[in-house]
Amino acid sequence: MGLFLVLCSVFLLGAAVPAWSDTLIAERHSLYYIYTALSKPVDLPGIYQFTAMGLLDDREIDYYNSYDQRKIPKQHWMKEKMQEDYWEKGTQSRKSKEQWFNVNVDILMKRMRHNESDVHVLQWRHGCEIEKQGDEVKFSKGIDEYSYDGENFLSFDDKDSQWIAPVDAAVPTKRKWDNVPILNQYTKGYLEKECVDWLNKFRDYGEQDLRESSPPDVHVFAKRCTTDKNKVKLTCLATGFYPKDVILSIRKYRSPLPEDETESSRIRPNHDGTYQLRKSVIIQEDEKAEYDCFVKHRTLKEPIIITWDGKCQDCTQETILGMVIGAVIGVVLMLAVGALVYFVRRRKNIAGQKRANNGSQDRAINLGHLNELPKTVIGGSQTGSDSDSGKGSAGPSPDDSPTNSQEAVNLVSEASSGQSSPTEAQSLLQQSSE
Repeated sequence: MGLFLVLCSVFLLGAAVPAWSDTLIAERHSLYYIYTALSKPVDLPGIYQFTAMGLLDDREIDYYNSYDQRKIPKQHWMKEKMQEDYWEKGTQSRKSKEQWFNVNVDILMKRMRHNESDVHVLQWRHGCEIEKQGDEVKFSKGIDEYSYDGENFLSFDDKDSQWIAPVDAAVPTKRKWDNVPILNQYTKGYLEKECVDWLNKFRDYGEQDLRESSPPDVHVFAKRCTTDKNKVKLTCLATGFYPKDVILSIRKYRSPLPEDETESSRIRPNHDGTYQLRKSVIIQEDEKAEYDCFVKHRTLKEPIIITWDGKCQDCTQETILGMVIGAVIGVVLMLAVGALVYFVRRRKNIAGQKRANNGSQDRAINLGHLNELPKTVIGGSQTGSDSDSGKGSAGPSPDDSPTNSQEAVNLVSEASSGQSSPTEAQSLLQQSSE
């Protein structure tokens, strides 16, 4: 019976581990198009009134701006694989969208009652994401959303095939678009089917470049906590990896710490197209528990595990600095005591010399009297100079009286609420996706 339980446990464990591993290394891929329109041109280098770009797995594959007005490839394999007709049609599509955005930025400014002297921004992002496990490709999610001045304005709910208006100014557009069912059906079909097809096609074209992966470089270190000097901030950093899907956790005695106990930077891009991620936890400085950093990435045959050596980077520096400061204070105190001793001895010597001079004068006077010399005054007593004692005259004390204050100038922005109900005629018009 016992052997049977052991065999069952081994069988179940063996069945569970591959499933867990497959879940961890599941590939995620995305294709997005991002359009950005300004309400008016700005005189800044590299900033255009309208720009559009395509991103495959967060790498730019095409680009368009309102100055050059040409859709161009940003990857060499896009230029090689896509015919010239693709770029011509894409250029015409981008020009059409540029006009559409210029009209609708003006519409939104009127809706929101915004001043035309300010620069306002309308953005549109649409695309899809997939998950790939082995040869199986599964649609993950589709996104079709608009933002105005950096705030969410309108988004498409792919599951319910309807638009969501988080602000009042977007309600007229939501109503207009939801009243055209074929439009929502087309949007849903594009996100779940057409977009996915393009994503897979682009990945096949750029297979060699896109699959040139980079393993993570992992570091574990600790620094003094800024809010509590008795604690340290233990950090695990993984950087230089591509693709961006990675598993990173700080472990205590080989058990991952709960996510709500750790601080995460989220996955961020590096300048070279790779990514980085760091997580941190606050612990006691003298804690003797074993901590390590666990990192799993598709480029690794085995996870990277780096154990913290228990050292704090700036704690030792603070100790050395404290010793230096203590030594300096000690030297200063010694010099102060030496100066005080010298000052006391100097005063004693001067006082003794003065008493000796006074005594000799008294003896001279007495002797003169005995010899019946004229009773003349032989000089008064001489006091020692304070400058010789090292006591300089005190300088003027700082002026503690309050200075004449200047009147403060408050810069108050007069942004309008801009929430008045727009007319039904002022509504955005949907255009076909890329």
